[in-house]
Order: sequence, then C-alpha cells, then structure tokens
Amino acid sequence: MSVNPGPAARGPLQPGDRVQLADPKGRLHTVTLERGRLFHTAKGSIAHDDLIGGPEGVVVTSSKGTGYVALRPLLSDFVLSMPRGAAVVYPKDAAMIVGLADVFPSAFVVEAGAGSGALTCSLLRAVGETGRVLSYERRADFAEIAEANVTTFFGRRPSNWTIQVGDFAAADGDGTADRVVLDMLAAWDCLPAAAGWLRPGGVLVVYVATTTQLSRVVETMRDQGCWTEPKASETLVRPWHVEGLSVRPSHRMVGHTGFLVAARRLADGTVLPLRRTRPAKGAYGRDWKRPGESVGDESGGISDPAG
Repeated sequence: MSVNPGPAARGPLQPGDRVQLADPKGRLHTVTLERGRLFHTAKGSIAHDDLIGGPEGVVVTSSKGTGYVALRPLLSDFVLSMPRGAAVVYPKDAAMIVGLADVFPSAFVVEAGAGSGALTCSLLRAVGETGRVLSYERRADFAEIAEANVTTFFGRRPSNWTIQVGDFAAADGDGTADRVVLDMLAAWDCLPAAAGWLRPGGVLVVYVATTTQLSRVVETMRDQGCWTEPKASETLVRPWHVEGLSVRPSHRMVGHTGFLVAARRLADGTVLPLRRTRPAKGAYGRDWKRPGESVGDESGGISDPAG
C-alpha cells in the first residue's frame, strides 16, 4: 500500500482529512473534517463545509471575524500532538536517525522500542511502499498506542509494517535487516540481537537519553567486536527571531533530548585494525589496555607498540 500521510496528501480538502488551523497568535487546532460539522473556539465557530472541497493554504474566517490559516498538518505537527504512552522521539532526532541510518526506499528496517509510534511513522515514510518495517515493543499497552497512532497518521494500517510485542533482546535475527534502530533504557543488552538481525554493512543507530547510557552503549559495542568505531552525537535546534532590525536567537530552544550512536555491522570474523587515537589519560584507569598493547602508567596513559 502507499504510505501517504492521511486519507489525502494533496489536492482539495476532503471529509476525513485532518486540518491544522492557526490563529493570529500562532495557536494551533487540529480538526478532522466532516460535512455539516462546526469547529467551536473562543473566537467563534468555523464550518467544516467552508474548507471541504477547497485547497489548503487558505484563510478561513470564524463567525466572530477571526482568520485562521488552514493547512494539512505535517508529520512533525502530528508527532507533537499525538497521544502518548512512552515519550516520543522528537522530529529533530527522527530526522537525524533517518539520515544517519541512511534509510532508503525498499529497505528492511528493524526498530526496537516502538514507544508511541512517532519514529515508526518516519521510518515507514523513508522505506516507501516497497520496503518494510518490523517494530518490537515490550509493553502491550504501548504497542496498542503505537498502532493507533500509526494507523491514524497514514489513514489505515500500513501493510508493510509489523509490530511484535516482546523482548527484542531475546529475538533471533536472520541477518537480513538493512538497518536496526534501538530506543530503550538498556540498549546495550540488545546489541547481540541487533548484530543477529543486521546484514554485513548494515547500519545500527542507538538513541539514548543520558551520558551514562551513552558511555555504556559505546563501550559495549567496542567490546562486542562486530561494529565499526561508534560515532556519537546530539542535535540542538536554536530558532531565531527575525523581525525588522530585531534579529536574535529566540529565548527558547529545543535543547538536549538524546544522544545518537551510529555504527556499521562488520562481517563475521572481521577484526578491526587498532585505533590510532589515544584515550584521555585516566579515562579507563591504570590497568586498562587494548588488545596488543601494554598496560599504561598510573595516570592511565598507554604505550603504543606500533609507535
């Protein structure tokens, strides 16, 4: 099936379409259009029939004379207003995950930690109708919320999506997944399962919230030995206020929401060359050493036998 955002993605507004109404102060209201219905606000009522059959991107006037801009909501709008069980992956992070994982049309993506289904919508969009997404969720109540949200956004349940209630860490992968995305508290426990699902060259992206989680995930990946060197990052979004000569950063910004760790699956039996970068002195303690290296001095430094 086509994975379009709702009953209609373009063209004249139709019954069943979701429309986002923005008032002059930027306050948003989302309405599902039905013939003969009225949407009531403190600024007056708006007839659904005034929108049905017309284009989006118009201004509709309430019974008290207030103008509202009418547009179909974007995925980012839907995510920020969707019913939630677990916390959602915010649009800035979902966009980075799709980009870092290089999710492409026809890809097979395994997602562990479906939560409320926010990231699932982005993954389904990215794989297109020729790809597929398999989502794992440990909690049945969260899985129900995710299924309802995904179905609401696409207008029907995507046929190329499967949601599995269960523990991903216990899942047996078949080595055919192009991409794996992990979003859960103890992602390090799921790394063996992720390796089992991914084909050689496939991409793993892990979303974690705290620095302690970040450290444990990265070190576990290094110890596991089947990944390229993990790359960690976070994304901060700082809006700007632009009005005449008043051009400055906004007083509010979308700051830290989580860290992303990305790496690629190595072929079985592959051993990476020793990293040529040195950890900071004391980062691992005096008794730590890498394979093929001698133990460092008391400050945590290392001696590199390769010079």
